[in-house]
Amino acid sequence: MNNIDEKILIEGVRGGAYESFSQLYNRWVSQLYRFVFSLVKSEDVTQDIVQESFVKIWTNRENLRTGYSFKSYLFTISYHLILKEWRCKLEHPLMEDYMDYCNNENLSTEPHTEEHIDFDKFLEKLKSAKEKLAPRQRQIFEMNKEENISISEIAASLSISDQSVRNQLSAALKIVRKEIGNYTLLLVLFCHL
Repeated sequence: MNNIDEKILIEGVRGGAYESFSQLYNRWVSQLYRFVFSLVKSEDVTQDIVQESFVKIWTNRENLRTGYSFKSYLFTISYHLILKEWRCKLEHPLMEDYMDYCNNENLSTEPHTEEHIDFDKFLEKLKSAKEKLAPRQRQIFEMNKEENISISEIAASLSISDQSVRNQLSAALKIVRKEIGNYTLLLVLFCHL
């Protein structure tokens, strides 16, 4: 049964066949677990994300396509759940306290830790990158990525088309990503890219 073509299993899952779903689960659960654990470093969180990934596959099974890689689809779901988990941690009150500490620490004469210096470098690079943006690009970038305002709301606010907002945002992101360099992960976490 392990040699059944993945496309047939996907068709089975789309049709509601739990046996097909079970086989896909057994094929990928170990590899997915290792992937998630390598990023979150917590068995409980890993188990939750792996379980939720497969639940999403099952509940959205009618959207599965046989022409696409099941592995890519599954791992993309997991990756987004990992980002969601990280963002929740960033919004945790303790993280807010840490951010306040980092901001106040800039006024202190105490030596910085290596982690603090790295975070400070990220903030410097982000500020520098935003200064290289055209005024409209910067405005759209900050509204969308820092204030979490949707593209359509930005378009209405600035009296421009949604496509103009997308174009300006895309151009801004290219510049910011280039300037950020090694701090892309922090950019993803803090700007929800």
